[in-house]
Amino acid sequence: MTGAPSPAALDALARLLGPKGYTDARDDMAPWLTDWRGKYHGAATAMLSPATTAEVAEAVRICAAHRIALVPQGGNSGMVGGATPDASGTQLILSTRRLNHIRAIDRDTRIAVAEAGVILENFHNAALAEGMRFPLTLGGKGSATIGGLVSTNAGGTQVLRHGTMRALVAGIEAVLPDGSIFDGLAPLKKDNRGYDLKQLLCGAEGTLGIVTAASLHLVPASAARRTAWVGLESPDDALHLLRRLDAAIGRELEGFEIIPHGCLDAVLRHIPRTRAPLAEAHPWYALIELAGDDEAALDAALQAELAAALDDRLIGDVAIAKNDRESEDFWRLRDSISEAERAEGPAIQHDVSVPVDLMPRFIADNPGRLATAFPGVRTVSFGHLGDGNIHHHVQPPADGDGAAWLARHGADLSRLVYSHVIELGGSISAEHGIGQMKRDIFAELDSPARLTALRGIKSGLDPLGLFNPGKLIA
Repeated sequence: MTGAPSPAALDALARLLGPKGYTDARDDMAPWLTDWRGKYHGAATAMLSPATTAEVAEAVRICAAHRIALVPQGGNSGMVGGATPDASGTQLILSTRRLNHIRAIDRDTRIAVAEAGVILENFHNAALAEGMRFPLTLGGKGSATIGGLVSTNAGGTQVLRHGTMRALVAGIEAVLPDGSIFDGLAPLKKDNRGYDLKQLLCGAEGTLGIVTAASLHLVPASAARRTAWVGLESPDDALHLLRRLDAAIGRELEGFEIIPHGCLDAVLRHIPRTRAPLAEAHPWYALIELAGDDEAALDAALQAELAAALDDRLIGDVAIAKNDRESEDFWRLRDSISEAERAEGPAIQHDVSVPVDLMPRFIADNPGRLATAFPGVRTVSFGHLGDGNIHHHVQPPADGDGAAWLARHGADLSRLVYSHVIELGGSISAEHGIGQMKRDIFAELDSPARLTALRGIKSGLDPLGLFNPGKLIA
């Protein structure tokens, strides 16, 4: 059981961290008490901002001794309320933003060691300066931090080739709930000492340990990339195109996104300085990216495969970016979808995954299921076809108060979406985590065996329930 921090405990934390690392001023804490989407709001007695792993460990030991709950927080850019304290005011935020050093970049081993508070975009730039690349990117790269990306097992647009954050983590340093430091930064290729603690911590959403640094795999900076925007009739055609490109091109195929025309239309209406890549509209689009060292070979392979797809009438039209600026323009259309959808009005966003081969089936079937139960609802699906990750947005009926309708029916609507996902062998969270938003539905719908195992791990490593209570595990 945890409780309100005592004056003695707060005084010890203030003395440990100093004025740069400790604040209980409401104005200073206010931006960090609300999640990025503005959906969850909490309160905290104080915010701790340690500058070293040793300071994190000592702060945790003080909190453990006084049974004070801690909410770890990185860039506060999560989508499921996983870094927001509850409303009790008894919890403390532990921010990792001052742990912002890149300790090493080794070109020979292709391994970098970055602290938890390093911003993803800054890490990208540091790796590029060494002729290397960290192959994970997402729309929030300017605020997302390494620790948050590890803790949520982030995905992004390059999972098709490089995997999620879990695949890119070679080692982890973390502080456990008793204040001990787990030093697992060594990038061992073989390690049979029982359970893989780094993999337990990756995706644990701060419930098992506070990640303070990570060893991360890098790849050589690609000398060239080729990006194409393809018009086609359906997600089924997109899947067939993906299979053809994967068979013909292989590892150079780095990204494959599918986008319905409705999403593109919303972007063109709401996002300034955007334009459609193709002269005519198509029901669906695929955004395809190749990356490699041989520019001529990439260009030849992409043009040959897309020309054959045109001849076979698998696709309707294609635009290939002539340079990096045009590639960025294509990706801006994809990355602006969420912003444009928000401008369209209220909606419920579902970040889900199903087996890749079943993604077109889910996109085709789920709108009908929803419309039968909730007449008038509108669905928009887009996402990473290469890894089966669907961003499935559901808008309320057009006639009426949309926000009020979602407040009344949203939970039942989402239950129908998630039940369909699990029926297909999928996951109710593809890349954003469970947090507090999906905690209860996760406990209701997912496998009892999975939930029992997760609860056992949580109680074993954090028996007092100090780390991020109320998140992930109900």
